[in-house]
Amino acid sequence: MVNIDTLLKKGRISRIGELEIERYVNFFESSYKDNLEHCKFNIEKFPRWSIISGYYAMHDLTKLIIAKKFGIKVNFKVHLTTIQLLREFLKNKELTKHLEKAYKEFLSLANDLEEAKKERTRVQYYTGTSFLLEEYKKRAKEFYESIVIVYINKILSLL
Repeated sequence: MVNIDTLLKKGRISRIGELEIERYVNFFESSYKDNLEHCKFNIEKFPRWSIISGYYAMHDLTKLIIAKKFGIKVNFKVHLTTIQLLREFLKNKELTKHLEKAYKEFLSLANDLEEAKKERTRVQYYTGTSFLLEEYKKRAKEFYESIVIVYINKILSLL
């Protein structure tokens, strides 16, 4: 378990300043959409990059909701810290009313994000044989449909 105050003290996260919030939010709104579109567009031709960009769409959208709902940005060990923040906010009974209603739904998202990170790491370095290309096409399509889109729709419903 991670403590928000500990992450702040270690510099892994910080509060987003009033002058920075709009730029930060706009960046992640654009970034997750770009990555999502890239993921969908490249399923057949470049499935490895489809999976990678699908993960980044999820990751960026998670950072967007953390910024919008809690005014926090991730500075260091961004993948691990983002997943830790998601889990930490889930057990926080002081969450906003909207997040409290979505607690059960949101609980599964931390696991989905962690699994997506593992999948992204595995495929980032595959060799590119024709057999693996076909395998990764199947995996990329499944990943897009059953993990990326489901996760993104759940997060968007919270926003």
